[in-house]
Amino acid sequence: MLGNFTYCNPTKLYFGDNSISFLKDELKKYGENVLLVYGGGSIKKNGIYDEVVAILKDAGKNIAEVSGVMPNPTIHKLNEGIAIARAHKTDLILAVGGGSVCDYSKALSVSVNFEGDPWQKYYIDFEEPDCETIPVGCVLTMVGTGSEMNAGSVITYPEKKLKIGHVFADEKIMPRFTILNPKYTLTLPHYQMVAGIYDIFNHICEQYFSGEDDSTTDYIAEGLMRSVIHSSRIANKNPQDYEARSNIMWCATWALNTLLKKGKSTDWMVHMLGQAAGAVTDATHGMTLAAVSLPYYRYILPYGIAKFKRFAENVWGICADGKSDEQVANEGLLAMENWMKELGLVMSLSELGATEDMLPDICNGTIILDGGYKVLNKDEVMQILKESL
Repeated sequence: MLGNFTYCNPTKLYFGDNSISFLKDELKKYGENVLLVYGGGSIKKNGIYDEVVAILKDAGKNIAEVSGVMPNPTIHKLNEGIAIARAHKTDLILAVGGGSVCDYSKALSVSVNFEGDPWQKYYIDFEEPDCETIPVGCVLTMVGTGSEMNAGSVITYPEKKLKIGHVFADEKIMPRFTILNPKYTLTLPHYQMVAGIYDIFNHICEQYFSGEDDSTTDYIAEGLMRSVIHSSRIANKNPQDYEARSNIMWCATWALNTLLKKGKSTDWMVHMLGQAAGAVTDATHGMTLAAVSLPYYRYILPYGIAKFKRFAENVWGICADGKSDEQVANEGLLAMENWMKELGLVMSLSELGATEDMLPDICNGTIILDGGYKVLNKDEVMQILKESL
């Protein structure tokens, strides 16, 4: 295993169907002014909102709200939340929702006490905060992003057709605590459930398809991928299967809580392509990843054939007897494609409303990274996008 690293993850997790009961203990650690952040209102329909508000009131907290956080949170929504948080003199930001709500809350955390333009500072210049940040806690209702246990935050600027993520280096940006109750995810529509499942799987792939050393991290990644595949098939047939949904929730957290990137380079080009597509189409994040994944992986396969062969054998159970490495590697991607179709994932950008005349904007919005097996140029990005259409 190559590389030197430091590992610290300060987020405290409460997992299980009674985990919300621990919220009252966490609230004692913070001041009286809580900013409750949530999305489009589903938590009011399923009762989670009332449950959380009752706990906040019992704890004597003063509550302000930022509602309507969209699946791809915008800079304009962030500015709205900054104004509310400042007026409330917020001591704790409590995110109740999925990854977008958690991402948004972390963006608020670093922006409320910053007097400048957060988009420029954090998403263009990728600077770290030099102001006091506000602690964040999460009550997760949708799994996929892993935002409940990392310092990442993705924000969209619609007019600029840009969707950019910043993984902050300072561990204090990570949520201080997260409530993980698998039952809260059972009311999700099937489309959102499988989009989240693919987001989990691709987070693992992004960290797996890099490096050539014998890394313990890769063995962990393979186990997580097999678990996601197994539980996804059960949940796809019966979304109310608690065991499957709880395993998916746990995999989501470990897929992107910084463990799998330790001692490795990482790729992340599928996310760069998918986020650029999301900025133009406003499509669901996991589905944008599904649309571009296979064209990208088939393009870079010749440059990382040993790992793709290992992926085929260790994750998908492909038998290598009498076959070339390339044959085995391609059979692995075919098995992945069949699984994606089995779940009902989107397999092309056109299914998300993308058209050929949108591709230049998507290409221009794609940030090129150098951690994978092949560093792309813009012509190659355009080629992959055309094959994804």
